[in-house]
Amino acid sequence: MSMHSPVEPHFESAALLTIDVQIDTLDGGALEIPGTSTVVPRVAELCSEFRNAGLPIVHIVRLYQADGSNAEPVRRDLVTGPTPMLRPGTPGRLLAPGLVSDPSDELDDELLLSGRAQQLADREVILYKPRWGAFFGTILDDHLRDNHVDTVVVAGCNYPNCPRTSIYEASERDYRIVLVEDAVSGLYERGRAEMTNIGVKLIRTDSVIARLDSVQRTLNSA
Repeated sequence: MSMHSPVEPHFESAALLTIDVQIDTLDGGALEIPGTSTVVPRVAELCSEFRNAGLPIVHIVRLYQADGSNAEPVRRDLVTGPTPMLRPGTPGRLLAPGLVSDPSDELDDELLLSGRAQQLADREVILYKPRWGAFFGTILDDHLRDNHVDTVVVAGCNYPNCPRTSIYEASERDYRIVLVEDAVSGLYERGRAEMTNIGVKLIRTDSVIARLDSVQRTLNSA
């Protein structure tokens, strides 16, 4: 595909979106999503590479109030049960180990639930989303535009729900989109076709890193 294609990713103006990669979604977690623990090392690699390249990273998280008031109707009974799931103040809502450079980073639940971004580093933030999609009811689009992003690189948990919804929302906003196929849990063969059919590029972690390295070399030689 031509580099002038309207869907070809621009890695020099890309942002990484990690979606719902939180302790409760890992193996043995309260909201365990099969395959998420397996992809965490690759998500962590992507974070490190984007950080080194000075490109934006947005960690998208879920937080469920104990009374279920901010949960999807289908999950209210689940999240109000006896086992806390992604609940403010609990360890399970923290980002998975390896995603952030400082493992002592906490989530500012009050700030996030208010819809504001929690700054982790110069170009790295956390945003809370109230529903499946990362753009619904959030400042994500404004944040990306402010950072001159036209390409989103998506990784995380769990393709059939939040990553897929977020990708369709990004497509509706005319972003160029990469789905890192070995850094997202729950991806299935029909899902690959769904993504290809709407112009999403499916790329593996090592290829994303190679593209980022190429961008860095170009910038350093300019």
